[in-house]
Amino acid sequence: MTDEFELIRRHFAALTPTGDDVLRGPGDDCALLRPPADRDLAVSIDTLVEDAHFPAATAAGDIGWKSLACGLSDLAAAGACPSWCLLSLTCPAADEDWLAAFAHGFGALARREGVTLAGGDMSRGGLSVTVQVAGYVERGRGLTRAGACPGDGVFVSGWPGRAAAGLARCLASADAPDDPLAEALNRPQPRTRLGRQLAAAGVSACVDVSDGLAADLGHILTASAVGAELEAAALPVAAELAAAGSREQVRDWLLGGGDDYELCFTAPYDLDVDGLAEAGEVTVTRIGRITAGGVLQLVELEGGRSTLVDAVGYRHFSS
Repeated sequence: MTDEFELIRRHFAALTPTGDDVLRGPGDDCALLRPPADRDLAVSIDTLVEDAHFPAATAAGDIGWKSLACGLSDLAAAGACPSWCLLSLTCPAADEDWLAAFAHGFGALARREGVTLAGGDMSRGGLSVTVQVAGYVERGRGLTRAGACPGDGVFVSGWPGRAAAGLARCLASADAPDDPLAEALNRPQPRTRLGRQLAAAGVSACVDVSDGLAADLGHILTASAVGAELEAAALPVAAELAAAGSREQVRDWLLGGGDDYELCFTAPYDLDVDGLAEAGEVTVTRIGRITAGGVLQLVELEGGRSTLVDAVGYRHFSS
């Protein structure tokens, strides 16, 4: 019977090239690393659990891709360049086809982003994936959630809300293999290049959008002790999202849906978003401004109405 050591050797030991800072990778009790002397280390860890972070029917390759994308998005929010990762995989059986597909999805993103799989572990049990990622950022230039100031603009990359709409469609068992909404859910694109551009530009605060745009912007507001006004008309709505539901449902997905892995950040109001979009190869939209009050409001310019926005988002242990 194949054991976990053979599975690791077969599917993961040579999955990625070894980076210059990784002296020893999979196969030993510890990875041996040598970080660059002139960089700060950024580290994050995420666990994805079946039926909590992805439906049970999700393809193995998509789970592999997404499990790494989550951590890379955290590095992007810090402005860090990804370097290496550790993978802990718990699965119910030694299914070689499933493992090969998982490794293919994980490895495809790792190689694209220049990330070395430096080690990890395998166990038998309910399906869950834990990935620790690490990257480097120029000393003293790492981005955080604190630092937003009244008068700053609020910006977001890409097209938030598509993943939440994709999840709704997947849970409804819609058979649409080429659906861009399902693609946004299953194969999120971590904005690592944009994150490095933001660090170089010295933006004031940044967060990745994993639990919902309003909730994650709320983390910036709390850390920075400020409020924000979002302009309803400025919110970016992808064509496929607009066609997926009513105006109210689309807005709920956009503000409250998770799993987007876009970047929300604050910077001078007149920031050159066209220049950022060109450098980062992704659309960047100014959606509002930071205020001195400690609340998040959505402003309808037509009629001058404003409403408070629920910024709770997804929480694992809430009722």
